[in-house]
Amino acid sequence: MSTNVIMLGPPGAGKGTQGERFAMGHRIPRISTGDILRDEIHSGSAMGLAAKLVMDRGELVGDQVMIGIVTERLSRPDVANGFVLDGFPRTVTQAQALDGLMDGRDPLIVLDIVVPEAELARRLGSRMICESCGHNADGREISPGVCHFCGGKLTQRPDDNAAVVLERFKVYQKATKPLVDFYRTRPTFRSINGAQSLDRVAADLNAAVEDISNGAGMASGGGKR
Repeated sequence: MSTNVIMLGPPGAGKGTQGERFAMGHRIPRISTGDILRDEIHSGSAMGLAAKLVMDRGELVGDQVMIGIVTERLSRPDVANGFVLDGFPRTVTQAQALDGLMDGRDPLIVLDIVVPEAELARRLGSRMICESCGHNADGREISPGVCHFCGGKLTQRPDDNAAVVLERFKVYQKATKPLVDFYRTRPTFRSINGAQSLDRVAADLNAAVEDISNGAGMASGGGKR
């Protein structure tokens, strides 16, 4: 049985950090659409340049572009045993497309990381990312300002400044939060308290996935609408 996980939650909830830890622990790929887009931006591709203009304003890249990226990525053989999706879906349209992509696969496990807005604003204001590999700093850095994965320089993401953070919250409330309602009634959905220590959140995520995998949710096909 494959383990197919979606990490939901607002900007700053810890989806990237927790998704990375979960994926490494279960030896499945973490698919970050944000990382894919940033790679395209770094390469200077037409898609990357167009995406940069949108992302720097704190807005979401269009549904069709994102669906295309994920469709291609889920066609690769390394997802046979499962995956962790971070940053997709972000709209109900994308979620409906993902349901179609999951035909013939084991059900989606949907984990919604919940964090109070004041804590999110604090986190985003101090969040750092590696200029070289794109890794989010998570407190394990040995040297200040240096990525513990590759040794690259840590810097603030351009979409984490105060004005853009406020816009991203607005976008989340309008376009992304309805995903919780879309998935909430499925037996493979769980809410996780993200305002805890990294280790406690990771433990709760693992416990939720184990509970879902051993329960009726998986047997019933995940309760897909």
